[in-house]
Amino acid sequence: MNSTILNPTAATPHPSVLFPELQTCKTIRDVKQVHAKLIKTGHIRDPLVAAEVLRFCALSDPPHRDLHYARHIFHHMDQPNCFSWNTLIRALSETTNNNIEDPLQAFLLFHAMLCNEFVKPNCFTFPSVLKACAKLGRLEEGKQVHGMVIKYRIENDEFVLSNLVRMYLLCGVMDDAYILFEAGVRDNELESEKIEKRRQMGNVILWNVMIDGYVRLGDFELARKLFDEMPQRSVVSWNSMISGYAQHDFFKEAIELFREMQMGDANPNYITLVSVLPAITRLGALELGKWVHLYAVKNGIVIDEVLGSALIDMYSKCGSIEKALQAFEDLQQKNVITWNAIISGLAIHGRAKDAIDHFWRMQQTGVAPSDATYIGLLSACSHAGLVQEGRSIFDHMVEVVGLEPRIEHYGCMVDLLGRAGLLEEAEELIINMPHKPDDVIMKALLGACKIHGNVEIGKQVAKSLKNMAPCDSGSYVALSNMYASLRNWEAVAEVRLMMKKMDIRKDPGCSWIELDGVIHEFLVEDDSHPRAKEIRMMLEEMSYKLGLIGYMPDTTQVCLNIDDEERESALHYHSEKIALALGLISTRPQTPLRVVKNLRICEDCHSVIKIISRIFRRSIIVRDRKRFHHFENGLCSCMDYW
Repeated sequence: MNSTILNPTAATPHPSVLFPELQTCKTIRDVKQVHAKLIKTGHIRDPLVAAEVLRFCALSDPPHRDLHYARHIFHHMDQPNCFSWNTLIRALSETTNNNIEDPLQAFLLFHAMLCNEFVKPNCFTFPSVLKACAKLGRLEEGKQVHGMVIKYRIENDEFVLSNLVRMYLLCGVMDDAYILFEAGVRDNELESEKIEKRRQMGNVILWNVMIDGYVRLGDFELARKLFDEMPQRSVVSWNSMISGYAQHDFFKEAIELFREMQMGDANPNYITLVSVLPAITRLGALELGKWVHLYAVKNGIVIDEVLGSALIDMYSKCGSIEKALQAFEDLQQKNVITWNAIISGLAIHGRAKDAIDHFWRMQQTGVAPSDATYIGLLSACSHAGLVQEGRSIFDHMVEVVGLEPRIEHYGCMVDLLGRAGLLEEAEELIINMPHKPDDVIMKALLGACKIHGNVEIGKQVAKSLKNMAPCDSGSYVALSNMYASLRNWEAVAEVRLMMKKMDIRKDPGCSWIELDGVIHEFLVEDDSHPRAKEIRMMLEEMSYKLGLIGYMPDTTQVCLNIDDEERESALHYHSEKIALALGLISTRPQTPLRVVKNLRICEDCHSVIKIISRIFRRSIIVRDRKRFHHFENGLCSCMDYW
């Protein structure tokens, strides 16, 4: 006789043991087939079996999660148990598709649960409900849930408490969040030694919630203060700070903290690497990026499409397109994001033909291009001056693939036409496009007007730009530079005076160079570096050797009304030249040098670095705001078209 019948208190076997088909399900299609069989046999009426089917549909990782189907299962259950209610509430509260409707449905489902006389919420219910309140920003409802938590006497549960703190933080009630945090830490410290491990885990969770909350709110001073005070840090603590720094453009801080993490007890994991790579990419820290790649390989961290794309992007934007190509070819699985990463990487290195070849390879493998694919391709054509190819690619996107061009695609076409000197055609495209032009498109056209010296169109564009973005320095600087290149100092003075009246300041030119894993940053005429005297001597040597071969500085690049001697001096101390000088005195002969610049490289620096590459027999790679320049033996990969 069945022992469960004789002993009703005996443990009920797990549904995956009773129905092993549930355990073998790998996709939503599999579970639907099993579900149909369970309905046919009547086994679906078993609450445990129905709960397991619901769990798979509601909580599986995307793309196997199907919330619509999960809700269908739930509403057809005779009497859902607490586990089933909690499963669906949790699934709705945790959705990451930015659909505010799902957290709202989680809260409404919780309300329905409270009205159900056969089931009551427990400590596993409230964390999800509080998460929904936080996402919705519903403070009053969150306070009511807090009251229920106290009523059920579960306010000391570490997961409930952590989500209470997060809810108050994300609803902007900092004081209440901190009071709960301090009380929770204090209570945890009073717990008995028997539950020391659980206490420590609860403590870490609570600290992590506070740090993550401050990071989300952009208060890095308080987040870092708490992080430094933490009695025990987990890898989650480190990841919160590193990803927060990187996402809020504190790239140096992200990298410094990552280095500090390597010296501590917590080992970087997959999330750490994905979080720190964008910071490494922005600062061009190639050696550190290589270390991250090697660390992933040595520690068995799976390099999937996400991490692989981040590595491809890092290598591309740190100046090593060959390493990017190798990382791309080594990937076992490639999706549209990885293809886009390599196409964009080839584009910024001026390898337009290779970018187009990869596009055709992508289609042959059955991966459908996205709108981002075409942005990369059009950008490649723009950097290489391939006007006809760019037109064909734009037509292919619209007429063959059927994608609706976004304003970014039109921006690429305006840039392509403008660089090629087809200013009237670029202007006509802006007039006829279905989108209202933005400042990015107008800046591209204004930049083209400066390159080709078209003052008339330039003035019209600048006027439009000032109406669009009256406080953006870019349009004023571009117009001022255009007047300066024509030696119209009166017009330059008018623009500068207007900027002064409106308190609009130009972004200073800044360059970085990585040497032995350390990033060195320079501004124009920067003499703050510990080796400033040696740098100055190298700059003088560079100038002397340039003079020996008859090089004359291009003083038209100095947008100030000063004499030629002062102009030459100003050109002498551009930030990229200072960074290059440090590289020359800090590395062995023939060592390649990589410099990153935040603005477009000027014509004089471009000409100088071409000659320096020949004089010093160096391969020099410069990344400016738009693209890469590979200088070698007196030539540049851009063929002087940038």
